Amino acid sequence: MISSLSMIAALDAANGIGKNNDLMWNLPADMQFFKETTKGHVVIMGRKNYDSIPEKYRPLPGRKNVILSRQPGFEAPGCLVFDSLAACLEQLQLEEGQKAFIIGGAQIYALALESGKVQDLYLTHIEKVYGADTFFPEFATEPYQKTLLFAQGIDDKHEAAFEVYHYSKK
Repeated sequence: MISSLSMIAALDAANGIGKNNDLMWNLPADMQFFKETTKGHVVIMGRKNYDSIPEKYRPLPGRKNVILSRQPGFEAPGCLVFDSLAACLEQLQLEEGQKAFIIGGAQIYALALESGKVQDLYLTHIEKVYGADTFFPEFATEPYQKTLLFAQGIDDKHEAAFEVYHYSKK
């Protein structure tokens, strides 16, 4: 049983997280942060988010991949599939030192926040608007301590500046 969740997401300046079921930016330092932060842990995602990952990267290596899907009989090689977040949290066991990261999409982020089990959020705030059609849900920041982890300016590899924050429950 999972009693606490972590979330990780990158948001544009309008809280956008995606468009046409795809990532809208290429920010290598943020992608590296995602990889290092979730490596060795459990990543929980919705089926559409899973579908948006390029096939050559599925399942995400070095992590236990969990997909939430209401589609009967849905299967994904190398992944665990649950029909709800509640079933996942009830049935999945974490190994010692392992965290469960919600990695998207918008509906799964909202369900996780509604569960009251989110202890940590790792949010990349990108200083550019990309015209998203999918957005990160609003959440109450009061219960969380916000700490800047690092900032990245525009350079030859990064089209937009961004800051990565850790929100931890007080």
